Amino acid sequence: MDEPAYLKLADETFRRILDLFQDVDAEQADVDAAGDVVTITFASGKRCVVNTQRPVKQIWLAGGTRAWHFGWDEPTRTWRDDKGTGAELFETIRALAKDVGGVSLSRQP
Repeated sequence: MDEPAYLKLADETFRRILDLFQDVDAEQADVDAAGDVVTITFASGKRCVVNTQRPVKQIWLAGGTRAWHFGWDEPTRTWRDDKGTGAELFETIRALAKDVGGVSLSRQP
């Protein structure tokens, strides 16, 4: 994938992440986007961080005690964890929001 295609996908992905939290009270989860980073801070003070990794054209996610590296899977048109689990990015964010922040995300990405 070339750089412009990656940047377009990453931008769309960040917008979809922000949309996921649109109906969530800011007291439960504060979502901040700055440049290539989206930080989700939960009421407990725990955070999840999503950021781009331009050199390897991935999206990285850290939350709780784990971290994931998601690469673009063209056949499914999804971001998939490349560390053996094959987990999908938005499913992982939903699970983290519930496990780390106690927040259920009802909106679809």
